[in-house]
Amino acid sequence: MAAEEAHVPEPTLTEQERESLIEEHVGLVRYIVGRVAMRLPDGVDHEDLESAGIIGLIKAADRFEPARGVKFATYASAVIRGEVMEALRAKDWAPRSLRRRYRELEEAIARLQGQLRRQPTEAEIRRELRLDEDEYRELLWDTSSMAVSSLEELMELTESTHGSVEESLIEPEAIAEDPAQIVDEAALKELLAEAVAQLPERDRIVIGLYYQDELTLREIGEVLEVTESRVCQIHTQAITRLRTSIKNKLRI
Repeated sequence: MAAEEAHVPEPTLTEQERESLIEEHVGLVRYIVGRVAMRLPDGVDHEDLESAGIIGLIKAADRFEPARGVKFATYASAVIRGEVMEALRAKDWAPRSLRRRYRELEEAIARLQGQLRRQPTEAEIRRELRLDEDEYRELLWDTSSMAVSSLEELMELTESTHGSVEESLIEPEAIAEDPAQIVDEAALKELLAEAVAQLPERDRIVIGLYYQDELTLREIGEVLEVTESRVCQIHTQAITRLRTSIKNKLRI
């Protein structure tokens, strides 16, 4: 008996439907780029990121299969974000000195997590780095874009407008066909949920307001009655805590 031919999905969208999806979701590209770019240095060209996002949107429209039961916006968000992050990696915008400083911060938090078996306090992190309060906050501000980029590179963050904090931080690919991949992504989601739960209350609030409620840093500052720059610093610290917690558990 001749071997069965591999199944190749046939296009399920007409050209008009494809073009309509692209036109209707251009705003999604701007939204995702805006969320990523707000924490990046001024030298990063937003137009380049939007161009990469549009490429992602077109790819999503080309590959989208409505029969799988996934909303196009959900699928496209992951593809768009992937293209934007790839564009950032290709530009290698972060200077070596910034990467080194962020690595030192991450390593200090990782050491303390291992020693204390819990999330270290801000004062403990400062002591480990031998920095006073002003120096430590300056470090958090300077490395804010590195923290977000690093976590996204590790977990390929996707955003969702619904669900819990951990679902907003990482949404398993609903289109995945490999069962092992689905299990791995579910395990990562569980690790992240656990790491979020172990954050200090203030860090957890900032993560929740930013990723679940989708407030801007300025709006979060108004809620917490602190400056936007202070929210940015707390966000950097929280993201770095999450990243190091996950890396420690995965031993990567």
